[in-house]
Amino acid sequence: MSEPYAEADCLPLSALQHLLFCERQCALIHLEGLWAENALTVEGRHMHEKVDEQGSGQAPGGVRVARGLPIRCLRLGLVGKADAVEFHPVSEGGAVLDSVAGRWRPFPVEYKHGKPKRDRCDEVQLCAQALCLEEMLGVTVPEGALFYGKTRHRLGVTFDASLRTETEDTAARLRALVSAGVTPRASKAAKCEHCSLVGLCLPEANSPTRTASRYLAAIFEDAP
Repeated sequence: MSEPYAEADCLPLSALQHLLFCERQCALIHLEGLWAENALTVEGRHMHEKVDEQGSGQAPGGVRVARGLPIRCLRLGLVGKADAVEFHPVSEGGAVLDSVAGRWRPFPVEYKHGKPKRDRCDEVQLCAQALCLEEMLGVTVPEGALFYGKTRHRLGVTFDASLRTETEDTAARLRALVSAGVTPRASKAAKCEHCSLVGLCLPEANSPTRTASRYLAAIFEDAP
């Protein structure tokens, strides 16, 4: 088993989702320090801010809720912040919380402004939060939920062996990308139109399938 990472060497947990969406986007953000907003990122930021404004406290059924909870997993070298972690009272097992009687089962909830995606990038991000909580609290976190702003619906997620493996593999891929320090070349795809970094990435200009002369010819062709 490999040695745990130092906290100073941990990578942002959010980078897992960036990596699964696009390796080039991930590198532009986490290697080159680039960022740009679009309507989608602004909506997402506003949703997270609203969640934080609700503060921590108690919910129905004796559930305690911690919002904006700092989390980390030194085994995988990840650090971040959970939108919300519900702590459900349990009769046995569970975590012991400081200054709070009883035992509690952590249940992470991640808020997304859109709707469920075709891939599992949201599930991987949530599972990574569960792995952080497991390491920090010394308990098993079997499930959590994703709340989508467009559907106003909670989608339950079970952290089964398959999802845990995919999450750990994604963390290893992220580490390899950052260690290599090389930004992948652009590759134009339909998802590019939803990316806030499209103006910095320039997939049309940088795609290996398109020469500079062809790119310039297209620009002059569209000019008035």
